[in-house]
Amino acid sequence: MPEQQNIEYKQSWHDDYLKWVCGFANAQGGVIFIGKDDKGNVDDVTNYKKLMDDIPNKTRNTMGITVEVNLHEENGIQFIEIITPPYSVPISLRGRYYYRSGSTKQELTGASLNEFLLKKSGKTWDDVIEPRANFEDIDEKAVNTFLKASENAGRLPENNGLSIPELFEKLRLTENGQLKRSALVLFGKDPGKFYPNTFVKIGRFGKPARSADGDDADLKFQETEEGNLIALLQDVLNQPNRKFLTRPIKFEGMHRIEKGEYPVAAIREMLLNALVHRNYMGAPIQIRVYDDKISIWNEGTLPDGLTLDALKRSHSSRPRNPIIADVCFKGGYIDAWGRGTIKIIDTCKQADLPEPEMIELDGGFSITLFKDNITPEKLTKLGLNGRQIKAVLILKKRGKISNKEYQEMNETTERTASRDLSDLVEKGIIKSSGVKGAGAFYTLS
Repeated sequence: MPEQQNIEYKQSWHDDYLKWVCGFANAQGGVIFIGKDDKGNVDDVTNYKKLMDDIPNKTRNTMGITVEVNLHEENGIQFIEIITPPYSVPISLRGRYYYRSGSTKQELTGASLNEFLLKKSGKTWDDVIEPRANFEDIDEKAVNTFLKASENAGRLPENNGLSIPELFEKLRLTENGQLKRSALVLFGKDPGKFYPNTFVKIGRFGKPARSADGDDADLKFQETEEGNLIALLQDVLNQPNRKFLTRPIKFEGMHRIEKGEYPVAAIREMLLNALVHRNYMGAPIQIRVYDDKISIWNEGTLPDGLTLDALKRSHSSRPRNPIIADVCFKGGYIDAWGRGTIKIIDTCKQADLPEPEMIELDGGFSITLFKDNITPEKLTKLGLNGRQIKAVLILKKRGKISNKEYQEMNETTERTASRDLSDLVEKGIIKSSGVKGAGAFYTLS
């Protein structure tokens, strides 16, 4: 059996492996086998008698926990089994905290450590009281906007006539009359006064001549949007259309029709996903707008047990900030069934756009929408060579190309051009006109 979430193999014992014991204790528990290689094959432990005493004593003395240490024999060879149960309280090793994720051991620091300690105490970041704040810090306009939205959604009955303190108590935004962090994120006049990185950065990036795709060094201009979540949702949605996106205009009869480059519903879900599930002690939300794509990144990776593949199907809702998520649900901004990412995918499909790219990146989560499938990034992922990518991008502008034009633009032979073009036809990217001889040409499929 290979190494996995709760199994680790070590050929011999070193005290450094106490970090692995600590990681198991802080996660889901697990077993360390001493005297086995990475494939699980037995490798004799010569000092097993001493280790049977040392390991339990060292785990107790350094971490204050108890582990089960068993001696086993296989084909006359001894190996040791160390069983570590999961602990409901945080366990540290010499003041440091470790956590088992997948088949790796990670040291928890900074925001991830803060989140871990809160979770072990039965709290989440948004459930903590903010002693520096009072109701003077709450924006009544944002509260009224929320109440209108909740009334339309029908998810917050009997809210008429409630004072803000009464409403906040009902929404679990206060404790003993004191505001929680969630109240300030959702409705604060100036959340940045308490949590500096609650703003959203929006940047417009171009395409330098030296790069086939976007280069983040080529920042054309940028804006920031500050405020509470209710205000940000509207202000950030308006900002790209005002300055960052080119909205193609077409006419039908006497009517002027404006069509957005991307589905508004998809961008709204992306923004809500980032605002609700972000790590508010980390970096600000970042929106990057390119000629051919737009991405939204927020700090905070997926919860344990939730994979990228799961986001493409029905999955359980596991919010990082459950109080913020619950208020957004009651306001009709989100649902409580983990369908946000599915909505983004379906909306793009309905708009004839490629499936969005969802990845964990730089300690956070990123969703990218593409205008079309014919981008250098997408073509590279399909296995096209440089000549083919160049030809397809030119073909997108010209509408058609011939074998001779392919040869000229790539300075290659007829044989190579024919092979490249045939490969593009087989991949379904282009199609032949069906004409033989000098009049033959190719178009996009």
